[in-house]
Amino acid sequence: MLKLKKVSKVYKDGTRALFEVDIEVKQGEFVVILGPSGAGKSTLLRCINRLVEPTTGKIFLNGEEITSLDKKRLCKIRQKIGMIFQQFNLVRRLSVLQNVLCGRLGYVSTFRSLFYSFPKEDVQLALECLGRVGLKDFATKRADTLSGGQQQRVAIARVLAQKPKIILADEPVASLDPRTARMIMDLLKKINREEKITVIVNLHVVELAKEYADHIIGLAKGKVVFDDTPSSLDKYLKKIYWEEETKIVDESVASVSNKVRLIWIAEAGKIVSVRWQVEKGGEENVKKSN
Repeated sequence: MLKLKKVSKVYKDGTRALFEVDIEVKQGEFVVILGPSGAGKSTLLRCINRLVEPTTGKIFLNGEEITSLDKKRLCKIRQKIGMIFQQFNLVRRLSVLQNVLCGRLGYVSTFRSLFYSFPKEDVQLALECLGRVGLKDFATKRADTLSGGQQQRVAIARVLAQKPKIILADEPVASLDPRTARMIMDLLKKINREEKITVIVNLHVVELAKEYADHIIGLAKGKVVFDDTPSSLDKYLKKIYWEEETKIVDESVASVSNKVRLIWIAEAGKIVSVRWQVEKGGEENVKKSN
């Protein structure tokens, strides 16, 4: 369904965000892009929907190269690519229903979009989408009166209103508490399974990646260092979260199971400390190795 060939991105200030990324995503997969902050995860998603232009390389969606499309064709392609953001990106002064209807803006005339005037069919669709995320009773409330988890569910409903073929979610649970984060991940997984919509999620929490993904792509400094199933991930965690050329002090935490957490600390390009935490009876026992 989605294929990236040698995709690289260098920003104007010289920052290299992606380097010759080659990945392939199949129809209906739930894919997690895993990596630390600054690994290039957000840039990768934004290249897929052309919010960011790749410097080099090609991107194909359902066999069509989308890196060379004109503006009109790109607008049509974007109708089928839903995007969910960490900070929800709702219009706070508008109602929940109006925010969900924003997912239909690409399907109505410019005149209608200026006045938020939508056909009855679109309004009914938006209400159905709110029902699917459990917020139909909140349709008339202002978006800024909702909790963070509720706002993210509105954002998901907005994406569903697009009727997308693929959903890109950029750190959708990073600003949420653990319980709410799992609720959002459960909802995305349910949509993936029931609607057969391909979902690609950026995460930095290893446990969530292993629990929800069919396919994990590990990024480190803009390069793909892992591309496989969750069962093969553990031995690659060090490669994803720490590289030999590290120049700054960095503490990377990778959960390898529900009971054990590995923590390594790098300074000036060398591992200076490794420790692991073992949880027993709700308490943590910390052991160190230098």
